[in-house]
Amino acid sequence: MRKVIDIPEELAAAQEKFNKEAGRAFIAALPDLAAAFLDRWELRVTGTPMHGVSALVLPVARADGTPAVLKLQIRDHESEGEPVALRLWDGDGAVRLLDHDEPTGTMLLERLDATRMLSRLEDVHEAVLVVARLLAHLHTTPAPAGMRRLGDIARDMLERTPATLERVPDPAARRLVADCAAAVREVADEPGDRLLHWDLHYENVLAADRAPWLAIDPKPLAGDPGFDLWPALDNRFDADDVLWRFDAMTDVLGLDRARARAWTYGRLLQNCLWETEDGRPLNDTDLEIARRLRDRPA
Repeated sequence: MRKVIDIPEELAAAQEKFNKEAGRAFIAALPDLAAAFLDRWELRVTGTPMHGVSALVLPVARADGTPAVLKLQIRDHESEGEPVALRLWDGDGAVRLLDHDEPTGTMLLERLDATRMLSRLEDVHEAVLVVARLLAHLHTTPAPAGMRRLGDIARDMLERTPATLERVPDPAARRLVADCAAAVREVADEPGDRLLHWDLHYENVLAADRAPWLAIDPKPLAGDPGFDLWPALDNRFDADDVLWRFDAMTDVLGLDRARARAWTYGRLLQNCLWETEDGRPLNDTDLEIARRLRDRPA
């Protein structure tokens, strides 16, 4: 008899909000999809379902008793690269991929300790260094052919910037966004070729038995490591700590600071474009990060 999986209401609401018809179809298919992979991979549910905005994660045990998690998510341009990246990283700095179904994007992953997120580490400076050390592992891997490319993203952002600037009413904020775009334009022809995580915020870092901390949930792309720094500047934001965090991360990663700053501006520009195009005000934290980097003493 197949186990009935309860779909969290918050996941259904998020899919309705962000993916509309495709999200509704994904949610409707989830119970049967989960049941099918529990059978196919001989898994037994051992805990309460977890979820984010786009995925349902079931704690499971394999036939031999090994703990794992079954991740079911809507397949899109961001998530389709996740199993590719995890397979290439092969557990070095990231959760290990145990099995994968390409047509649906369903993954079987090693079980980490979901109760011990990096966001719970009291020492913020140590948390920043943890992220930097993980990125140092992940960035040693060159991105494979077919991965989303930062160069394409940068060109698209720069094409959209003029229309966005017209929608920013505050002159100082408009100047700051324009400065971010100008910096990206200077490095856009050399976008890099490393395999980036893109979303390594503190809740995407979990403790494990085989390593103190491991990354989860990448939205990978090929590009410059500087494009991966922004989450650690934003998480548990402290304006007076921005420069320390930026310098510490670039030191650990061995990055040229001018280039890393330009690609960090790229993340801030990306956020500004999304916010403006969605009719939302620019994020004050993003603007302050950009301002601190731009106006730092020589």
